[in-house]
Amino acid sequence: MSAAPEIGIVGGGLAGSLLAILCARRELRPIVVERDASFDESTTTDGRSINLALAARGIGALRYAGVLADIEPLLLPMAGRRVHEDGAERFLPYGQRRDERIYSVSRAGLSRRLFEIARDRFGVEYRFRHECTGITAAGRAQIRSAQDAYELEASFLVGADGAGSAVRRALEAAGVVRATEDMLDHGYKELTLAATAAGEFALAPEALHIWPRGNFMLIALPNLDRTFTATLFLPLTGEPSFASVGADAQSFFAVHFADAIPLIPKLEHEYNAHPVGHLGTLTCTPWSHSGRVLLIGDAAHAIVPFHGQGMNAAFEDCVELDRLFDEHGSEWPRICAEFERRRTGNAAAIATMALENYREMRDDVRSPRFRLKAELAFELERRHAKFIPRYAMVMFHPEISYAEARRRGAVQAEILELLTEGARSLGDVDFKRAAALIAERL
Repeated sequence: MSAAPEIGIVGGGLAGSLLAILCARRELRPIVVERDASFDESTTTDGRSINLALAARGIGALRYAGVLADIEPLLLPMAGRRVHEDGAERFLPYGQRRDERIYSVSRAGLSRRLFEIARDRFGVEYRFRHECTGITAAGRAQIRSAQDAYELEASFLVGADGAGSAVRRALEAAGVVRATEDMLDHGYKELTLAATAAGEFALAPEALHIWPRGNFMLIALPNLDRTFTATLFLPLTGEPSFASVGADAQSFFAVHFADAIPLIPKLEHEYNAHPVGHLGTLTCTPWSHSGRVLLIGDAAHAIVPFHGQGMNAAFEDCVELDRLFDEHGSEWPRICAEFERRRTGNAAAIATMALENYREMRDDVRSPRFRLKAELAFELERRHAKFIPRYAMVMFHPEISYAEARRRGAVQAEILELLTEGARSLGDVDFKRAAALIAERL
């Protein structure tokens, strides 16, 4: 009989599989319990899965795990945003260096690839259609399958089972964890922008496309099959909203996204077939119990998707946890305490910035003042090493924590506000004053 696993992981998605790979490299005998069917049985989606944006933090985690080369064929680079407004397109770059790009990747494709690496290269055991139904006082997961019910006898248990985490809910029911979900009053639906008749991209592929409309927006990310996954973000109630649009997507798009209609041949069908997805920010405290159970990723700190950092933050969690294994061996209580100390402030920071980025994407990008501030931020970055635009700190500088990016970003926002008062172009900016403000405040 094989030895009991050192690490039990509930959740076989992105974070669960990456953590399993890291644990297997340490010979910690991970076993992954997943409530859904195996990737071999089902790769379908229900219209609820937003395309993912892989940025430097996630790339660094994949490189750290030694699997980036396996993932790279799945990635499509995006150098900036293409803003669609008044029948025209405007390109807003994410950064000003060649490597400052983010990457569109299919959630299903990435999940499957990480699972295959964990299973085939590292021998990780996955138990699909095995559901966590509770957590014992001793910190063991109670598991149920169609054939059996048992306790997973692992030395340490990690809940990596997403925003709807069964592990977290079991801990909540036991009164040892408190969690709140702050639901956004906006939802989303996914649609498909088709490839051209020649099988090519219908829009420029090296960009995230945005149709900003003030209180709502449409975005589109490229796929390997030359389609785009489009996501409509819209209030749940009011005018306009999912409630007011009803089943008449064609009329709504004709008013607000007329140029997108020819690109979405199955608009009516997909709009009415796909459910409205809901969005929220999860706050949980503590993230651990009894020094034997730990929540990571969305199970501990789910966020809205508007900064493209949910997966990247979860991957950072995995790397941080692996480093703590280096520092503290199998001192599980110490690992739990230190993990929370290092990660909770960063989780709170990116949750706030993700919400702020929604306003920027759906509204601020339309403003000439916003565009001037973005242009000025790049110029200040060129002139002053201390000045790095907040978006760049989050997306391209993993050495800068989320918490520090938010702190510095707030200071820089004040500087940009002061320097652009009354300005219409960079020629109107007082760069001597800029240098003084940066030296004083940064």
